[in-house]
Amino acid sequence: MFFVYILFSSRIDHYYVGYTNNLERRISEHNRKKGKYTDRGIPWCIVHTEKYVSKKEAELREKFIKNKKSRAFIQQLICSEQ
Repeated sequence: MFFVYILFSSRIDHYYVGYTNNLERRISEHNRKKGKYTDRGIPWCIVHTEKYVSKKEAELREKFIKNKKSRAFIQQLICSEQ
């Protein structure tokens, strides 16, 4: 099982989109200082997840969301779950 996830940091008011096969581990990594881009946004909170059977499906969905380059699109995805 693979997951596409969207994180939000209220500290920097920014969304982050990614995919993984281990959601718990990946979120933990984002919330640990390691000298990477996401360090400045700690703490990150999960605001959206989607499940996929294959890695390829998850990669394509992540790419689709990122290519939108749209905060409004991401917020619409999040709101559609509620």
